[in-house]
Amino acid sequence: MADRLREDVGELLRETAADVVLPLFRKLDDSQVAEKAPGDLVTVADRRAEEKISAALRRLRPGSVVVGEEAAADDPALLRHLRGSGDVWLVDPIDGTANFAAGRRPFALMVALLTDGEPAAAWVLDPLAGTLAVTRAGEGTELDGRVVRTGHGVPSVGALRGTAVTKFLPPEARRSAEAGAKRIGELLPGQHCAGREYLDLLTGDQQFVLFWRTLPWDHAPGVLLVREAGGVARRFDGTEYHPADEGMGLLVAADERTWAEAREALLGG
Repeated sequence: MADRLREDVGELLRETAADVVLPLFRKLDDSQVAEKAPGDLVTVADRRAEEKISAALRRLRPGSVVVGEEAAADDPALLRHLRGSGDVWLVDPIDGTANFAAGRRPFALMVALLTDGEPAAAWVLDPLAGTLAVTRAGEGTELDGRVVRTGHGVPSVGALRGTAVTKFLPPEARRSAEAGAKRIGELLPGQHCAGREYLDLLTGDQQFVLFWRTLPWDHAPGVLLVREAGGVARRFDGTEYHPADEGMGLLVAADERTWAEAREALLGG
């Protein structure tokens, strides 16, 4: 992937945040927020941002396919493209919509590029923090233009700091995670924004995060960013995460040792 494309997509996300998303932050009225499903919100900003990003991505890669969160909600058959050939973009126009709609931070704009079914590049922007993470497969991860690596100076299990998003966990797994929290240095509440969780892994603010729901637009960008920085992202049974795979449960960690220790502590080994 040419450097120009990496820069162009990063600039597209910053421009979309500035022109579409941030002007509506804390300024939405009730008519601009709706439920796609019980508890699953969408705002006029989500739809406008996805339209802008999708159109620009198609121009950047003529012939490519865009699978956006809102478009896929209207037409789930779009997900078939995640195993297809050629270039396929995954777009989460506002990750953390519930936060955004409530006037809270964090929220993020996220894009991933799949080429012939495999993750090829990713971008995550936290527009309020001004933080942009970018990666391309095989070339490492940059955070605000600086190469980052996870796993350096990671503490022992008793001093680990991380998140377990327990809200959606099945009861048995939730009980295990809550009990295992006593073995972890600090178990943080979920931020309701997967993009920010992945950025916090890159900055070293936390060493792991456990999710149950794994929709592709929520996790394809962050997983590639963390992997390219030296981290690990696997299902609870140890199989590698792929955005086209159906299923639940994902544990992401700064390195192999942290993944194993967090899994044993939170999920019982």
